[in-house]
Amino acid sequence: MIDEILDDAKRKMAAAVEHTRGEFAKVRTGRANPGLISDLPVEYYGTKTPLQQIAGISVPEPRMLVINPFDHSALKEIERAISSADLGLNPNSDGQVIRVVFPELTEERRREYVKLARERAEDGRVAVRNIRRQAKGDIGELLDEGEVSEDEQRRADRQLQAITDKHTDEIDALLENKEHELLEV
Repeated sequence: MIDEILDDAKRKMAAAVEHTRGEFAKVRTGRANPGLISDLPVEYYGTKTPLQQIAGISVPEPRMLVINPFDHSALKEIERAISSADLGLNPNSDGQVIRVVFPELTEERRREYVKLARERAEDGRVAVRNIRRQAKGDIGELLDEGEVSEDEQRRADRQLQAITDKHTDEIDALLENKEHELLEV
């Protein structure tokens, strides 16, 4: 029973780390990254649709994205969505594809993005800690019901803490890489 709780916590914590990794991909660096705009909602035939579902996104140069809509009638809506997303990007259309050139980041903007990355990392760590709290409560219930001994509970708590530490360290490493990437000129 304890093993099931620990395995479930491990799986959920890994998902929280992956979510944090995805959130970091959305924080802009000086390089073009499709993850920054792939989930951008675009008005498409009256429905908000993620950009990645209505267009192909490629990175032909380090600071440029090319968006190739599957349906060229969506071109204007894609441009509007990118412009209104407050990402500091200006899309340029030639009637077939949209090119988005990433301007150089100022030092002040880099610091803002580092701050944003730290907030996203903290959100990830909070999610991992919430999963730990839930698992710890589940193990406590097993003890209250007499299904496990106090020794087994303490052992499970130590294992749970080791799993938690591993996942928070992983988030910290992701944050360190993102900070380095953001401050790199």
